Amino acid sequence: MIDVTRRWNQTVGFLNRVCSNRGAMVSLIIIVCIILVALFIGFFVDYETEVIKQNIPNRLQPPSWDHPFGTDYLGRDLLIRILYGTRYSFSIGVVSVLIAMLIGVALGAFAGYYGGYVEDIIMRFTDIFGAVPGLLLGVVIVSSLGASTFNLMLSLGLSSVPEFVRISRAAVLMVREQEYTEAARCIGLTDPQIIFAHILPNSLSPIIVTATHQVARNIIWASSMSFLGLGVPAPAPEWGELLSSSRQYVRTHSYLTIFPGIAIMITVLALNILGDGLRDALDPKLKK
Repeated sequence: MIDVTRRWNQTVGFLNRVCSNRGAMVSLIIIVCIILVALFIGFFVDYETEVIKQNIPNRLQPPSWDHPFGTDYLGRDLLIRILYGTRYSFSIGVVSVLIAMLIGVALGAFAGYYGGYVEDIIMRFTDIFGAVPGLLLGVVIVSSLGASTFNLMLSLGLSSVPEFVRISRAAVLMVREQEYTEAARCIGLTDPQIIFAHILPNSLSPIIVTATHQVARNIIWASSMSFLGLGVPAPAPEWGELLSSSRQYVRTHSYLTIFPGIAIMITVLALNILGDGLRDALDPKLKK
């Protein structure tokens, strides 16, 4: 009962610190709106007729009441394509981070818990992969597997694994010698049970913050790879692909690149500010 009360007080304190951070709250509202758009845009917009269907007579129309963001070089409404592109860009960032967490957190937890040769082997392989720039590694993986949405998610996920290995290892090292871990060993729990049921739940704070920032970075990487033609294949309206397909019109119809760029900027900025707010709220120095 005492432990439940203590955890409840910690949760309430965390929520109070997050709510007191105006930047984090505004960013959270923006992220929630983006998630809702990504989830429900398909119910209001028909992909075949409103997103990818060409309407040549209306091509390159400037922003107006009928088309608030204008139309692209094939006459498609840019606002609708950007809204629908939220489903691609945000899901790519989230799913790639989930892949990275699934692999990286497990490896980092085993490295931090066992130490010795296990730690040395895992961390040396992590250093090898970490020495290659993440975007370059993603380009190599997509070039080998072929351009598709799933391959893009997989490449970005694998590129992000070293970050989660290091973070989770450091977090596990801080808690593996705590009393509850020793108590779990004494009652006969296996190592995987101790790691996943006792150690990792108490090491989630830095992992959550890292995941938030990594989603933002992977959205930028996905847009960069789509811009290079290695991301989501056309005519899918992923934000990077919108920038890539409109770059030849940047001088004459700049709105074609400005609005997708603003969408990327707002999303990434909101995720980074939210991550900073979570970091401040989870900082042990702020807990009383």
